[in-house]
Amino acid sequence: MSEPAILEMHGIVKEFAGGVRALDGVSLTVASGEVHAICGENGAGKSTLMKVLSGVYSHGSFGGSIEFDGHSAEYRGINDSEADGIVIIHQELALSPYLSIAENIFLGNERARGGVIDWNATNSEAMALLERVGLDENPATPINQLGVGKQQLVEIAKALAKEVKLLILDEPTAALNDTDSAHLLGLIDQLRTQGITSIIISHKLKEIQQIADSVTIIRDGQSIESFSMSEGDADEGRIIRAMVGRELSQLFPEHRPNIGAEKLRVEGWTVRHPNDHDRIVIEDASFSVRAGEIVGFAGLMGAGRTELAMSIFGHSYGTVLSGRVFKDGVEIQTRTIQEAIGHHIAYVTEDRKRYGLNLIESITSNISIAGIGEVSKRGVIDQHRENAVAERFRKIMRIKTPDVSVHTGKLSGGNQQKVVLAKWLHTKPDVLILDEPTRGVDVGAKQEIYTVINELAQEGKAIVVISSELPELLGLSDRIYTISEGRISGELSRAEATQEALMTLMTSGKERAA
Repeated sequence: MSEPAILEMHGIVKEFAGGVRALDGVSLTVASGEVHAICGENGAGKSTLMKVLSGVYSHGSFGGSIEFDGHSAEYRGINDSEADGIVIIHQELALSPYLSIAENIFLGNERARGGVIDWNATNSEAMALLERVGLDENPATPINQLGVGKQQLVEIAKALAKEVKLLILDEPTAALNDTDSAHLLGLIDQLRTQGITSIIISHKLKEIQQIADSVTIIRDGQSIESFSMSEGDADEGRIIRAMVGRELSQLFPEHRPNIGAEKLRVEGWTVRHPNDHDRIVIEDASFSVRAGEIVGFAGLMGAGRTELAMSIFGHSYGTVLSGRVFKDGVEIQTRTIQEAIGHHIAYVTEDRKRYGLNLIESITSNISIAGIGEVSKRGVIDQHRENAVAERFRKIMRIKTPDVSVHTGKLSGGNQQKVVLAKWLHTKPDVLILDEPTRGVDVGAKQEIYTVINELAQEGKAIVVISSELPELLGLSDRIYTISEGRISGELSRAEATQEALMTLMTSGKERAA
């Protein structure tokens, strides 16, 4: 016998200024005690729907109806929904870095007597909640001393402190390594056994198959279908077909290498940690990439992949102690970002929101900023030219937006990533370093980004791809380097590379040449 519904949303319609209809009659039913996944491409309306549910968009600002736990839900704000037992944990965690774990757990929900915080009760209750989520930390520990995986557990402990009935997790494992992801999914499963209902939004379809009882697919602001994961054809292929409205028979485009002369070579690169001067983060790293070649970099979290890329690109990480960089066979200096750009080297950061974009500026401004000289005359920006450049890249990158004047912060994650790529393509690079280019991006947008990467290689650009997803590296790369504990631990050709071979080198300090 199926469980009764704890949540029913009927015909939800949400419009924004300019007539943009983000939700167009979406309906959702979630059974009590289940894990219900919501899947869809970036911009499909998933996060907007959860904001409607949680009161971020208050009752009256949208059409349709919501029933929760047997009564009509007409929330005027997030405090109303939390008081009713609905707690949402956003992809960007809402924790104060300088407060302790205990202070964060009870922030806005303080344990107090007569207006004075009871610290004994605060810390003892926090300890009990941490034990419940499997986090072995002192409640007095500041949040900024925890990794992202542990911070995610603190967010769940915070939700449990509010006597949560429905827990909404938006991309909960996007920034987690495999170990932390497995622990989090285990905790969601544990909460299910305690009768807590969960809604999980994720692009990681294998995790959906592992944890979800049922799935609802949203596409272009409409609910396409809902089904139980126990159905015979409930697999990754069915989810993808419903998400994108077509078959993705080949996620990675056909790649016919047309590899030319060496474009970039790095020799003996050694980098010291920016704060801990006794710690060497990159040690004696050497690699090369040729025109028309896609070279992958694989490594475990903390191995030094991003640090290597950033230190080469304008010495924007740590202190470079030794090493040489050659471009087209000639030694160059990349001591500043301006020097790197001047040598036609571009770096697309793994953290687009912190380092890659100005979210309160327009798409136009973000695309033009790295190559501002190309749209300026005598130090004055030619706005007509700037808009023309942005519009051209909007079409090339297939950025979903009605207008390039829209603030970048209003775009979905996949479209934001396309803006970052457009920004650096505008600088006309010969060498493009892509750090986690599809992190937090749905499967449809991934295919589009893979196609762009392949086209750039066909044009003769030298591409470096850093990724935590081994299938991504195997599907794209002509060669793959592995990094372990700050050292290049191996190099494999496309023919040699397998997940097992890469993992062996990623966990080894021994170097193996291709």
